[in-house]
Amino acid sequence: MSCHSDMVWISGGTFRMGSDSHYAEEAPVHRVTVDGFWVDRTPVTNRQFRKFVNATGYVTYAEIAPDPKDYPGALPHMLRAGSLVFNPPKYPVDLRDWSQWWTFTFGANWKRPYGRRSSIGGLEDHPVVHVAYSDAMAYAKWAGKDLPTEAEWEFAARGGIDGAEFAWGNELTPGGSQLANTWQGAFPHENLRHDGYERTSPVTAFPANGYGIYDMIGNVWEWTSDWYSPKHEADAPKACCIPVNPRGGREDASCDGCLPAIRIPRKVLKGGSHLCAPNYCRRYRPAARHPEPVDTSTSHVGFRCIMRQAGAA
Repeated sequence: MSCHSDMVWISGGTFRMGSDSHYAEEAPVHRVTVDGFWVDRTPVTNRQFRKFVNATGYVTYAEIAPDPKDYPGALPHMLRAGSLVFNPPKYPVDLRDWSQWWTFTFGANWKRPYGRRSSIGGLEDHPVVHVAYSDAMAYAKWAGKDLPTEAEWEFAARGGIDGAEFAWGNELTPGGSQLANTWQGAFPHENLRHDGYERTSPVTAFPANGYGIYDMIGNVWEWTSDWYSPKHEADAPKACCIPVNPRGGREDASCDGCLPAIRIPRKVLKGGSHLCAPNYCRRYRPAARHPEPVDTSTSHVGFRCIMRQAGAA
């Protein structure tokens, strides 16, 4: 089997990264150049991740009880292995309080995505979830690959359509078609499921973008290798100064300023997920970005890998 099996070659180029029309962290729009690279055709699936675990005996972050010294002030009974699981309330709630729909669930992990009594039976071709950053990197290294930078990820997601709102153009649902697994209805209590899925979906359930890549928008958020910064750098004043293969912000500046006692650095997530909704999180777009602590895993975050290599397919 080729080392590029089930990957797509993306020729390098210069594009407009970010957006000035939505959330502050996406601005300003600025030109970026990336070299060519191979990218996984889909997010890493449960089937693929199981092969990795079977081959290496790897244990994910969510399967290990937290160390008390890393979480000062945490209640002892909460320091058990588990992960965050989306549990929709039955009625409207305050959208400023994410604890109304996220529950730290003991025993939840990639094999048991909704808790101890769940399994990935029938979900083999769904994206693996409950993977922390270190888990995604461990898989990538085992596969001889890497995680994409934010710029590489966004370039691939745009599918050759520079500056468009979505990976397929400027309409979310052109002609009424659902082109990604996102949330329809009033989040978090009303899920109309017009796209056919309540939670994750098979990784090829929706059309590929212009590069032939699936699920760059919706289904699950995806890890990138870049440290988070609250905004982009300004656009270069001249073409000669456009950044080439930028690598994001600084690790020490990526921590959440609202939690000064807990200095957990954060990486950039891209792509949105099946929980992104017009009334809450309009991040089902290539420009959208979100910070995620490297120690955090959830039921709506996964990843895909890349390989940096000169030449064409």
